[in-house]
Amino acid sequence: MDLKPEQIFLAIFFLWALILTILFLRFYFFYMKIRRGTKKESLIPILNELLNKEEKIEKGLISLDSKVVELEDQSQFFIQKIGMLRFNPFNDTGGDQSFILALLDASDTGIVISSLHTRTGTRWYAKKLIEGRGVDHQLSDEEKSAIAKAKKLSKK
Repeated sequence: MDLKPEQIFLAIFFLWALILTILFLRFYFFYMKIRRGTKKESLIPILNELLNKEEKIEKGLISLDSKVVELEDQSQFFIQKIGMLRFNPFNDTGGDQSFILALLDASDTGIVISSLHTRTGTRWYAKKLIEGRGVDHQLSDEEKSAIAKAKKLSKK
């Protein structure tokens, strides 16, 4: 089967026309996708609008990023670790009515609230903590245990 030069030229021309048609259709459908939802006939106003939207979004992201950094800095001082311990400090009362609640931030600074329940009433005590240690008052073994529990739960 011997091909004539005219046939080769026609085959190349047909292949070239097919490739150009495919590329044209891809660009046409892409253009229609960009134009969707707009009343503008020209591509330039559409692209300008897209660039303006992108600029607004970028400014919004920069603003959000700075707010996230600020919140992360502030969150170091929020209560992040909580430990609770129920116990019976006296032999003459029944049940574990007394408790200790440790509330700590990221650097283990916070308070320990102790509630001691007796037959005659309930007493509440609060102690200030800095870096997991009592500042003005000595910590009891139960309070130390509640602090350790808070630290342990935060690592999970």
